[in-house]
Parts: sequence; structure tokens; C-alpha cells
Amino acid sequence: MSWPARLRKAALAAWLFVLVPLQLAAAPFAPSNLPAENLTASIVTFQPGTAYWQRFGHNALLLREAATGTAITFNYGIFDFGAPNFFANFARGHMVYRVVPNHLQNDLVGYQAEGRWAVEQRLNLDARQVGLLRDYLEWNVLPDNTNYRYDYFLSNCSTRVRDALDYAMGGQLKSQLQGRATSATYRSEATRLISPDALLMAAMDLALGPTADQPIDLWQQSFAPLVLMQALRTSTVSDAGGRTLALVGHEVRLLNGSTAHDPPDRAPDLRLQFLMLGLLLAAILIGLSQVRALATARWAFMLIASTFVLLCGAGGAILAALWGFTEHWAGWRNESLLLINPLCLLLLPALLMYPRLRWRPALFTRRVALVIVIIALAALLLRELPGMAQSNLHWALLVLPVHAAIALIFARAKRPDDEF
Repeated sequence: MSWPARLRKAALAAWLFVLVPLQLAAAPFAPSNLPAENLTASIVTFQPGTAYWQRFGHNALLLREAATGTAITFNYGIFDFGAPNFFANFARGHMVYRVVPNHLQNDLVGYQAEGRWAVEQRLNLDARQVGLLRDYLEWNVLPDNTNYRYDYFLSNCSTRVRDALDYAMGGQLKSQLQGRATSATYRSEATRLISPDALLMAAMDLALGPTADQPIDLWQQSFAPLVLMQALRTSTVSDAGGRTLALVGHEVRLLNGSTAHDPPDRAPDLRLQFLMLGLLLAAILIGLSQVRALATARWAFMLIASTFVLLCGAGGAILAALWGFTEHWAGWRNESLLLINPLCLLLLPALLMYPRLRWRPALFTRRVALVIVIIALAALLLRELPGMAQSNLHWALLVLPVHAAIALIFARAKRPDDEF
């Protein structure tokens, strides 16, 4: 992406997330001044975008006044990069988002500029239910109530919309979606949605612990806006007269967008690719170790092996910090710590000395390399225990061959006077 395009994108993001909320903190439309009979309620779902924070998609509640056509969205996805300690709070899992009312047309301008589609689902709510939703939203945008603790899976723009609608329906939506089995987990949904950004997908997948691998029902899966949109299509609502109606009375496409932005149907299966990459890296390291007489081989080995152990060690330290020092519950008790091991950092000094012609690793270093392999093997054995089946086999297939190759090369280079 060119720098002019980057600047345009940054300016658009600033307009969407800073200027518009400030201008519309008090929208000129006051639904409480209108009878509920004059209002209709909708859910508006927006296509995922190309920026990393847009990959999950977005949705908002919409109240429309019938006579004038005035339409106000209630957007739970507002955050401020300029907030004090924003990135520090993000890192420790203490993110604060807020709900802001906005004119629908202003929302559409921003999404149209990004080439993203928008679909409005007009809901078959009766006047009492619309009134409950109206009152709840007006209470929610008051200064004392507008902020909320954000959570990727439990409290985001989609779950807040879902919960507000369920409140207006008297719990009818939750009773239909909760307990409906799906084939999804929080991990599979998160990696599916973020998969267009391969490196970010890998980082997110690695950061998630076993809690993210528990099966989730349709109520939980609706943390994803597009899933909620699909779920509403199969849901019903009972009105005050006892009639059962389809919850979605009518769908309208407000904006057209490119299908290139749509997420894939499932998360990619990386087992074969990771196994091939792990075996290739291991073979390269072993091959280079066989021609140590060549200076270029020694330097190439040092660069590859040092980069690998540095990434593993630093990555493991981050996983440990996520578990021990943050509120990112989905990253706690992460068994991938057995694979992406902070102990790898102890191998770095020896590897940096590898270009020396008479290089020999110390006994301590060789033992650490062997322990790393044993711990990584333990991660595979843990998968066979009840309740320990974290979805990280692909990571084991990637790193275990390389760990084993490094340990083997270290063992072959033992000093003559060392006892193992």
C-alpha cells in the first residue's frame, strides 16, 4: 500500500473513531420523545475490513422514526487510540470501549469509502419491545453508562447488540441460541476471521490457551457480527398477542462491497504446511552442521538457529506474561509454552559463538537443549490426557523437529572432557 493510500486510510479511521463520536455525542434525535409506535428497530451488519481491528466485522442497533425517516445507529465499537495508556491497557487486557449514537448516513459514508457492504435487518418487534429497546439504548448512552469493559469474545460490539436485543425480547433470543451446538470454538472463529492477515493469525493462534478450544454454542459464537446476522435469520419472536413471527421481517442491502473482504468459511488447517516447514528447517540445520569447515555454512547456521531460538524464547516469555500478568483469560494456562519455550533464550549465547571454527557447546547448554526437546515431547503426550487437548498440534509439528535438530547438533559437538 502506497504512503498516500496509508494516509487516506488513517484520516478515514480518525474521522470514524474520533471526530464523528465527538460531534455526535449528543445526537439530535431523541427517541424517548416519540411514541414507540412511530419507531422501528433494526440490526445493521457491516462487512469486515482490511485493517486488523476491522477483521471481525461490525454491527450496530438502529432506531428509525417512521414519519421523517430519521435513523440513528447505536455503535458499541468506539475506541480511542489517543486515550491515556491505551496500548498499555490493551496489552494487559483492560480495554475500554463505548457506545455512541450516530446518524446512519454518517456511518454509511465511512463504510462506503472502505468498500464494505452493509445489510439492515428490520426486526418484527412490537411497540412494547421497541419501547424497551429505545429506553435501554437511551440509558446506555448516558455519560455514566456509555463506557464498558471490552473483551474480544464476551463483550464486544456484537455481544452488546445481541444482549440489548435479547433484553427487549424478554430473553427470547438467548433461549433460542443458547445450547444450539456448533462446530466452532473461540479459537476457530478468531483464526478464521483474522486469517487474511497471516502473521496476525499465527500470533493470535499461538496466544490462545485451552479455554479457547472449548466448544461454543450459537449464543457464544454470535460474538462474530456475521454469525449474529445469520442467527437472526433463523430466530423468531412472540409479540404481545402471542403470535410467533420471524424475528427478521425484511433485509435491505444498504451498501454493496467486494466479496474479497468476506472471511473464509473455516480456519486454515496448518498441520501439513507446518510439518513440512519444520522438517525443512531441521534438515537445513543438520546439513549446514555437516559442512562446518565452510565459513558461510557456519554463519548461515548461526543466523537460522539463533533467529529460531530467539523467536521461541521471546514468544514463550510473552505467553508466560499473558498468563501471569494480564487479564486476557483466553491466553491463560497456554500449553504452547511447552513448545515455544523461554528456555530457548539460554541457547542463544552458544549459537552466537557457532561461527568459531573450534566451537564446542558447554555441558549446561547441551543439557538445556535436551530438556527443551523433552518438554516439547511432553506437550504431545499431554494431548492424550482428558481435558488437555489444546489445538496446538500444528505448532508442535513445526518446532519439535527444529528443537531436536539443534539438540542433536549440540550433542555431537560435545567436548572430549565433558561427562553428560
